[in-house]
Amino acid sequence: MMDAAVSRGRDGEIADALLRWYEAEGRALPWRVGPAARAAGVRPDPYAVWLSEVMLQQTTVAAVRGYFARFTVRWPDVGALAAAEDGDVMAEWAGLGYYARARNLLKCARVVAHQHGGRFPRRAAELEKLPGIGPYTAAAIAAIAFGEAATVMDGNVERVMARLFAVETPLPAAKPELRARAAGLTPAERPGDHAQAVMDLGATVCTPRSPACGICPLRAPCAARAAGAQAALPRKAAKAAKPVRLGHVYVARRDDGAWLLERRPPRGLLGGMLGWPGSDWGADPAPDPPLAARWRHVGEVRHTFTHFHLRLAVHVAAPGKQAAPARGFFLPQAQFRPADLPTLMRKAFDLARGEFDPPQGDPDGR
Repeated sequence: MMDAAVSRGRDGEIADALLRWYEAEGRALPWRVGPAARAAGVRPDPYAVWLSEVMLQQTTVAAVRGYFARFTVRWPDVGALAAAEDGDVMAEWAGLGYYARARNLLKCARVVAHQHGGRFPRRAAELEKLPGIGPYTAAAIAAIAFGEAATVMDGNVERVMARLFAVETPLPAAKPELRARAAGLTPAERPGDHAQAVMDLGATVCTPRSPACGICPLRAPCAARAAGAQAALPRKAAKAAKPVRLGHVYVARRDDGAWLLERRPPRGLLGGMLGWPGSDWGADPAPDPPLAARWRHVGEVRHTFTHFHLRLAVHVAAPGKQAAPARGFFLPQAQFRPADLPTLMRKAFDLARGEFDPPQGDPDGR
C-alpha cells in the first residue's frame, strides 16, 4: 500500500495540475466567476451558483444558458424569486424537464428569503437541509460560493475518478470509492476552482466517448490510460428495460380560439405545469375526455421519462362557446403560449394544431 504522505503528495500534484489547466482552459459560463476574476477579489454570487446547479441537474450547459439568462433577468436575486408566482416560474421552466426541480426551487427560495434573511447557509451540511438541495448541490454551492473544501460529485467527476484511478467496480456500486478518491484530491485552498476544474475536464476532455487523452493534464498519472482501458471506464451495471405506459390526452379549442387546459397537481410528474387534460397513464387506461364533444383521434406522441416510456393517444375537438368542461379551464387565445407547456404537452400540441389551423401557405384555409 502506498505510504500516506506519498499518496497525499501525489494527490496534491494532481490537484495542482488540474488548477493550472483550469486557469488556462476552464469554460467561461454566465454563472461562473473565473479564476482570474477570483484572484482579483471577485466572489461568486451564491444565488447564481445555486440556480445554475439546480438547472444543470440532468441537463446540459447548452440547454441551461438561455433559461439561466431569462431567470436572472426576471428574478435577479433570491428574494425576487421567492416573491414570484408559481405559475410564472413553472412557465419559464417549461422545456427544461424534471419539473420537481422547479417546484423545489421556489420552496428553497422562500425558505432562504423568509427563514435565513435572504442569505444561503455557508456550509454543505446546512445547505442540505433546504428543499431540493441534495449532497451534490450542497457541496457545489459550499465549495464554489463559500470556499468550503466539500467534495463535489457529479457524473463528470465520477468518470474522471474512475479513469484516473482505474476503478473497475461498476456504477452505482463504485460510488463510495469514487467519492473517497475525489475527497483525497480536494484541496483546502481553492476548492471551488478545483471542483469546477474536475467538472470541466470531464465535460470537455475526459468525455464519455473518445476521451481526448492527448491533451489531458492528467494523462501521466491516469491509471486507465496506462492500461489502455480509459474508453471502458467507468463500468456500469446493466439496466433493466424501461416499461411502457399508455394514456390519452385531449386538445380542444373553442370556435373563439380559447384552448382547454388544466394545471396538473403539484406533486408527481409534470407537477404544477400547464397541460392538456388527459387520462391516467398505465397498461390500458380508459378514455377520460374532459367534456362532451365530438372527439377525433389524430395520432400518438411518445416521450421518455426517467423510469418509463410513455405513449399518448391524442384526441382533438372543437366545442362551442357554451361547452362546460368537467375539469380544466378555457384559456383565451391571446393568453396562450405553447412555450409555457412542458415538452410532452408541446408534442401533443404540435400534432394537434394542424387540425385547427389552416395549412401553411394557404391563406384561404382551403
